[in-house]
Amino acid sequence: MTVGFIGLGIMGKPMSKNLIKAGYKLVVFDKFAKFDDIVALGAEGASSNKEVAAKSDIVITMLPNSPHVKEAILGAGGVIEGCKSGQIVVDMSSIAPAASQEVGEALKAKGVAFLDAPVSGGEPKAIEGTLAIMVGGDAKTFETAKPVLEKMGASVVLVGDIGAGNVAKLANQIVVALNIAAVSEAFVLATKAGVDPAKVFDAIKGGLAGSTVMNAKVPMILDGNFKPGFRVELHQKDLQNALDTGHSLNSPLPLTANVMKTIQALVADGMAANDHSAIVRFYEKLAHVEVRK
Repeated sequence: MTVGFIGLGIMGKPMSKNLIKAGYKLVVFDKFAKFDDIVALGAEGASSNKEVAAKSDIVITMLPNSPHVKEAILGAGGVIEGCKSGQIVVDMSSIAPAASQEVGEALKAKGVAFLDAPVSGGEPKAIEGTLAIMVGGDAKTFETAKPVLEKMGASVVLVGDIGAGNVAKLANQIVVALNIAAVSEAFVLATKAGVDPAKVFDAIKGGLAGSTVMNAKVPMILDGNFKPGFRVELHQKDLQNALDTGHSLNSPLPLTANVMKTIQALVADGMAANDHSAIVRFYEKLAHVEVRK
């Protein structure tokens, strides 16, 4: 089986490497990022999204947001122009559920199956091949694509129809953002009170307050390491998609709206490219302390 991979950024590059390690033949393309290192590992470089589709059995896209996905798949020289009936396209980007449904309908008209399969876990789990993958689409298509997805993720779950994968991802991103904000408030409070935040972390991480988010982000905060595993600007994009979706469904998201204001302040302060653990810096600035070892 030949897999096409479009989008070779922070997440897409290690994901594609794991597919090569698993023995898949890969055809790759990225309009903006260099991919010479992927070709050096044995992948075939393509010159367009259309060419990737024409040479592949399954096409995977991993792109920043809805407009990029729609352009890559439905635009001029896009995947849809190179696809053939019976082919599968899997979008692993985190985009608006409505955009996934739009892309799925356009591909269906050409006899091409579609899955939306966004991921959670950031760069570290993309490198490890242990991402959590949330999938929307029909069961038959899912079962065909699942062996490929399992080479990139430790958890691959069919959530529902097309768009359901991205609904699950929006739910995930809400929980993660609110968790980081809660951690930030708590550890700034501890620091302001003169208590060692590292010891607070050791004291509470094994209790009910403990979480995967806390375990991943507090060590980064304590080290002052905001190198992106998942950039602030990307979380801003995800929360905007969540707020737009909530608005369309009349589903209230007041806590999400509040965290969004924090993230917008970070972007305005020039921290868009920082890891989203930099949410703590908003609280540090207000309290005039730094949560560090």
